[in-house]
Amino acid sequence: MSRVAKNPVLVPAGVEVSIAADKISVKGPQGALTQFIKGDVKVEREGDMLLCKATADSAASNAMSGTLRALVNNMVIGVSKGFERKLILVGVGYRAQAAGDALNLSLGFSHPVVHKMPQGVKVATPTQTEIVLSGVDKQQVGQVAAEIRAYREPEPYKGKGVRYADEVVIIKEAKKK
Repeated sequence: MSRVAKNPVLVPAGVEVSIAADKISVKGPQGALTQFIKGDVKVEREGDMLLCKATADSAASNAMSGTLRALVNNMVIGVSKGFERKLILVGVGYRAQAAGDALNLSLGFSHPVVHKMPQGVKVATPTQTEIVLSGVDKQQVGQVAAEIRAYREPEPYKGKGVRYADEVVIIKEAKKK
């Protein structure tokens, strides 16, 4: 059995879990999420814990049981607490402004960049150089953060660009004469 799948997923109070034959649904104060279950893994509920077990005795089903456990754990955390990702703009004139379901970015191009937020992801800009993305689905929040970062990745000589708040950019030394 997968080492990850051996750990049970704890379901906090206020979170409802419904398990069907081919999908699992989790509903909480922040929202609701659904995950389809592959045929060689089953999810069982024991009290306030969820267990993911491989039904077949193969390496693929063993690996899928650990993957499904991680996905279900992220669903439970997402609907109870939510996920957040912070981005920082570094560079002269780099600015961000949240406008409804869109993010207006000024990243040194000759035109402004407008990134439309997908359903389920909220954006906030506490300052002009900070972007805070939040949502229920960890994968979706991370994907939107990666798409925004891809507009202007941090460059290695001055460190200008869009970076994650916890990212460390190693600055290269300039060319010597």
